[in-house]
Amino acid sequence: MKGIVLAGGTGSRLFPLTKITNKHLLPIYDRPMIYYPIQAMVDAGIEDIMVVTGGRHSGGFLELLANGKHFGLKHINYTYQEGEGGIAHALALAEHFADGQKICVILGDNIIEGSIREAADSFRRQPKGAHLLLKEVPDAERFGVAEIANGNVVGIEEKPAKPKSNFAVTGIYMYDASVFDKIKTLVPSHRGELEITDVNNAYIHEGSITFSFLEGWWTDAGTFESLLRAANLVAQSKGKQQLSDPSAFSNLKGMVRV
Repeated sequence: MKGIVLAGGTGSRLFPLTKITNKHLLPIYDRPMIYYPIQAMVDAGIEDIMVVTGGRHSGGFLELLANGKHFGLKHINYTYQEGEGGIAHALALAEHFADGQKICVILGDNIIEGSIREAADSFRRQPKGAHLLLKEVPDAERFGVAEIANGNVVGIEEKPAKPKSNFAVTGIYMYDASVFDKIKTLVPSHRGELEITDVNNAYIHEGSITFSFLEGWWTDAGTFESLLRAANLVAQSKGKQQLSDPSAFSNLKGMVRV
């Protein structure tokens, strides 16, 4: 399975921070934002990865990531999205890279605590279709919301005023090669974009979509509030990891003055 990180857009909600850099190059605690989705893929055993970027600061990705050596990769692929055509439009640019294989797609501003390895392994065994990672949230109206009946996803609504469930569709999607044919049938929404929700509903209509629940916390980082929240969550998680690591105490002991 190949991996695609979608890191385009103008990041207008984070202006003026994004006046001089791409949103996905901003820091989340101690690492650039783009590091988190790439590391999630690497941890899931995905080593062939493409970054879809755009805008005036796209060259920063090449300067930062280079060939992916920091992640133990031999190579990272890049492609460029002109303008803002939506998530599905950005994904369509990776058709040649996918080359008929299954793909895992992560939005570049999605930060997660847990692992997607189990979901990725499950989808590798799935004959065809798609797999979504869902997360129960208190403010489902802000997201694409999955309606579940009899253990199946039967529909997805984008930012509904009255959500039919509290299960948000996270920015982590797994698709077979037919995703690109489905994208070609889409028409722009009222926002003038090709919507990923329409892609997911196409899989639902053909009865080939599965789902699992994402463990641990999940957040995007596209606003000042969520950028801060993501940094705090990462810091708290790293603090817990250090407390659970006995070697951290011995290292700390040598640093503390009495």
